[in-house]
Amino acid sequence: MTSIAASLGIGSGIDTAQLVTDLAAAQKAPKEALIAARETANTAKVSTLADLAAGIDGFATALASLLSGGSLYTQPTSSDTASLTVSAVAGGRIGGLAATLKIERLASAQTVVSAKVDSATDPIGPGTMTLTTSRGTFPITLGAGDDSLSGLARAINGAAAGVAASVVTDSSGSRLVIKGAVGASGLFSLAADDAQGSLAAFAYPPSAGGGMTLAQAAQDASLVLDGVAVTRSSNSVSDLIPGVKLELKQVSAGTVSIGATQPVAAMRQAVLDFAATYNELKKGLDAATAPGLNGGTAGALRGDAGIRDMVRRLGKLSSTPLSSGGAVASLADLGVRTGNDGRLSVNASLLDAALTAHADDVEAMFNPAQTSSSPLLQITSAMGKVAPGTYTLTNIVAGSPPSGKIGDLDLIAAGGKLVAPVKSGAGGLILAPLGDVASATITIEPGLGGALQAIRDALRASTGPLTSLSSRLTAEAKSIARDRESMELRATAYETTLKRSFTAMDSRVSVLKATQSYLEQQIAVWTNADN
Repeated sequence: MTSIAASLGIGSGIDTAQLVTDLAAAQKAPKEALIAARETANTAKVSTLADLAAGIDGFATALASLLSGGSLYTQPTSSDTASLTVSAVAGGRIGGLAATLKIERLASAQTVVSAKVDSATDPIGPGTMTLTTSRGTFPITLGAGDDSLSGLARAINGAAAGVAASVVTDSSGSRLVIKGAVGASGLFSLAADDAQGSLAAFAYPPSAGGGMTLAQAAQDASLVLDGVAVTRSSNSVSDLIPGVKLELKQVSAGTVSIGATQPVAAMRQAVLDFAATYNELKKGLDAATAPGLNGGTAGALRGDAGIRDMVRRLGKLSSTPLSSGGAVASLADLGVRTGNDGRLSVNASLLDAALTAHADDVEAMFNPAQTSSSPLLQITSAMGKVAPGTYTLTNIVAGSPPSGKIGDLDLIAAGGKLVAPVKSGAGGLILAPLGDVASATITIEPGLGGALQAIRDALRASTGPLTSLSSRLTAEAKSIARDRESMELRATAYETTLKRSFTAMDSRVSVLKATQSYLEQQIAVWTNADN
């Protein structure tokens, strides 16, 4: 059994507890310093990578916000906003727009109304009716217990026939109101299967024995554009003037003038702001990759291949074609230059000259074209929502619902429009089919926002350099944690071994000291006896 004295190092007279602590610390210190240095370096890399990733994300987001705001592309104008409001269609080309429009009649939906009944819940008699719309023929059934005005409205709406039924109640009673789709094609009829039954009071038209009356007729909008009479089935018109959406508000007293204003000053400032924001991002990249020469601080990510790729991709941005078919198509054409230090500068004289001579081409860099090879396929998705590229569409049928293919994949029907599935690469593309199309192509130009977003997406892709670097740093952090754990285990084991060894030594020394003391006493006794 080890004595208290031995455990305290008293037996040998040596402070073995402190000696063990010092020896264990001396053995652990260099390994601890090495791991701590690795931890510090890894943390710095992770932090710097996060800053750079946030920087390019912020750059792309800020640019997308600026572009989507509409302040950088030509806006149409109306001389009579009470009768007509106008807006630009994303990706459209307005240019020097000048047109006149007279609104002679608004489009309206057929609306019919029943006679009043005392209550929306009073029985009106069970039975069946037949609803006919442009979508087809639909049976309407009222069972016992649901044979009320409210029940009839629910049954009509549940048929999904393209009409909307509602019950309007006031102090004098309740009436059934049925409204069809806007436009002359929205005609409908509702017939009672038993013409002599109580449901005949809710049939239309009167010529078929119906009891409902016409509150509003279905009709198309009647317009005169630059002296040419045209009709449209809606009061929201996007296919009359290229790049312009018309919202018809009321019949105009006379001719409405439609023009356009081009934001030249805003485009100039946008180029300058882009260069300044880019240079801020480049400043962060320079700090992250600094070589640390002449006493300077070395960057945490110096020499990293992923960051070099990021620098390379961004450096090519000023010379990347952003639009097609124009006299100027890249930032370099606007006087944007990349210096020897990788930062951008803007030649104000060249920029002003480009804006003076080719303002439409400059605008096209900010407002990239979205074009369809077929006039029967209208692009309705917002600018910047679809990856740049050319997409092939086939077998488009403008039915109810519409259908078609993009590549080998089926388009998704939604609300009378066609949506490209994400797997097609054209996720976000929304089309309005105005007729059947055997084959067509949709072209989405990149523009400045698309070009920067493409760089960001490539860097942040699952196999992209920033994602790969992040994965490596995460794996390195885990490896360092494992090494630290192993070091701590080895250090603890070493200290335990030292304690065991020194405790045993102390015990032996204590025994030897006791023996020495006994011998000294015996020698003294023997010496005294001899005297």
